[in-house]
Amino acid sequence: MKGVQFLVDEKGEKSAVLIDLKRHSEIWEDFYDRAIARSREGESRESLESVKKRLMGRKRLHNG
Repeated sequence: MKGVQFLVDEKGEKSAVLIDLKRHSEIWEDFYDRAIARSREGESRESLESVKKRLMGRKRLHNG
């Protein structure tokens, strides 16, 4: 694939990738979003209603 290069270690195994962001920005964005989501898998979640109540309490969200 043009615009994608792999770095290999001394054993010839792929260890890193170099992506041409001008050519493949969408691929990178998808990969990065997935990596962020995976890193947060163990975090607790908060419901949308809870967030709305908290923001309305701080007067940062207008009802409407």
